Amino acid sequence: MRTYTLKKSLGQHFLHDQNVAQKIVKSLSLSKTNQVLEVGPGGGALTRWLLEEEGTALKAIEIDKEKVDYLLVNFPALKHKLIQADFLKSAPPFEGYFHVIGNFPYVISSQILFKILEWKAQVESVVGMFQKEVAKRIVALPGNKDYGILSVLMGAFFQAEYLFEVHENCFTPPPKVKSAVVRLTSAGNPYNIEDINSFTILVKRAFQQRRKILRNPLKSYFCAEILKEPIFKRRAEELSVAQFVELSKKMSCRKPTEKS
Repeated sequence: MRTYTLKKSLGQHFLHDQNVAQKIVKSLSLSKTNQVLEVGPGGGALTRWLLEEEGTALKAIEIDKEKVDYLLVNFPALKHKLIQADFLKSAPPFEGYFHVIGNFPYVISSQILFKILEWKAQVESVVGMFQKEVAKRIVALPGNKDYGILSVLMGAFFQAEYLFEVHENCFTPPPKVKSAVVRLTSAGNPYNIEDINSFTILVKRAFQQRRKILRNPLKSYFCAEILKEPIFKRRAEELSVAQFVELSKKMSCRKPTEKS
């Protein structure tokens, strides 16, 4: 049997507990489509269970050639389903709706979520393993210390559920952080956000100075009259997704950019 090495540069901590792997796969809620994308299959802990899911149309994206070679030898059924590529630079692997699943590399888990946001029109659901700290941010509600950029941006388009935690001894090597599994289910665009780019930049800017009232980080995006409204005396962590959406619709001085 072909073996592989673990690469710290890619943040590789592979899940070896098959009970947990099966539980993660069973957390997928297949409804509109049976198309599933696994991100970073690595040693194949989730892959072996995904291949056993009857009727599932599976594809997997793996950046590490050594892991690709290992997977193709040990899971022959992956032939023509495994893509060697950088997920963060990839195009959607399916037409129509699909699900995303993975034991996501913790060093790029936020970037993976932002990539999924780019594909939100096609992604029906996501089941992912995250660093516990990040998982708590994804599901956090306003007023919570964990509430932030990920909470608002994912909450604008997905319903988030904190499913369960996974002990570090379930991985090889054991990570130095706690882990948790989150499920995201597409909600469409319930807040009718028209300018998603401006909304995203506004949210990111608001939380850059989360301890200050909103007037400080956002003053360049609004005219003086609007800045007098009471909401600008509140902090970013106090606003709901709906309030951020309403705020983004009032931007009148100029459209925000990443550098502004």
